[in-house]
Amino acid sequence: MASLYLNWKLRDVKPDPLPPDPTPRQKWRNWWHYHKGMVIAGAVVGLAVLDIAHSALGLGQVRPDYQVAYVGENALPDATAAAIEEAFAALGSDANGDGQVAVQLHQYLISDAMDENAEYSYANQITLMGDLEDCDSYFFLLEDYETFQADYALLTGADGILAEAGEAPCCVRWDDCPALAGQDLGTYTQTILGQEIRGSSQDLAGSLYLARRGFCEDRTCDHMDACGALWDALTKGADLS
Repeated sequence: MASLYLNWKLRDVKPDPLPPDPTPRQKWRNWWHYHKGMVIAGAVVGLAVLDIAHSALGLGQVRPDYQVAYVGENALPDATAAAIEEAFAALGSDANGDGQVAVQLHQYLISDAMDENAEYSYANQITLMGDLEDCDSYFFLLEDYETFQADYALLTGADGILAEAGEAPCCVRWDDCPALAGQDLGTYTQTILGQEIRGSSQDLAGSLYLARRGFCEDRTCDHMDACGALWDALTKGADLS
């Protein structure tokens, strides 16, 4: 009788069958199980980078050809502000070459009154200082041009050069500019103390003073030549002396 050892040694050994190859779906689930954390983290970082680049480069945003600063105590209604932008754009040109004429009106509400709006007024002054420092706005619409010039000394004289100390700046009322007085600015609607008020945007704009900023040395705003041409178009026929 063969020994148990020989029987074991000479046994017919058959290897266990290999498992079937995983399907593509199983391969994907296995890969995702081990890598999903890295994929999600990478997506979050990528979206953050895109958002920063979008904001920094102004992607998808309309770049203004001209910028206008309104400085006064009372806010202009949205409809009036939009109408003023359209009035400027109608006389302007595509200065930055993006295929459209865009005007951006900034509103800086500043008052000397020491009331509940004092902090808001101070915040607007800080924002205005940023505009002036960055040379954003070339055009100014002012309720009180004398106080503005006394505070900032940035407006031009009749020759288009920064007005010297003691020299009156070149400011002209909206209504005294034929090119602006002839514009149809439409109407506005405001709700004040629960009461709806309608009025003429031309009446609001008509009492404002149009001025332009002067620059010194090499610090200027964008599209200076186009801004100068628009100034000439806006004030054509007006007495600038």
